[in-house]
Amino acid sequence: MENVITALLFAIPVAAIAASFAMSKRSVKRGVSPKRATLTQILSVAAVGVLCCVLAFAVSAEGGDAAPEAAPAAANGFAAGMAYLAAALVTGLSGIGGGIAVAAGAPAAIGATSEDPKAFGKALIFVALGEGIALYGLLVSILILSKV
Repeated sequence: MENVITALLFAIPVAAIAASFAMSKRSVKRGVSPKRATLTQILSVAAVGVLCCVLAFAVSAEGGDAAPEAAPAAANGFAAGMAYLAAALVTGLSGIGGGIAVAAGAPAAIGATSEDPKAFGKALIFVALGEGIALYGLLVSILILSKV
């Protein structure tokens, strides 16, 4: 029974996100603005994330009526699950933030370098600062996972 629940906890979000992507792509082909389709997809992925958290809490609460000696093991499993969730969020959100920073800084750096080749060093620093955000997030997630 636990294998079925685990498979469902994995399959439901994957299927929902794939369906969200397909519906977003289809709505753009039908004439909906890409900005609105992207916003709809972001909201649906956020809803899937909330659903995954609720299902994880429900599954962990289901083990509450087990034997008293199993309670510390269930609590440790819940803490480990939350640590994995935190590590995933840190890595994902810092990667998105770093991507946004590089997407804004790199074209400006290329433009500045094309006008004045001496500005290459300064422009490279701004691009590297944006990439540093993602690296710091990866470092934090490694530190979280080392404590699990």
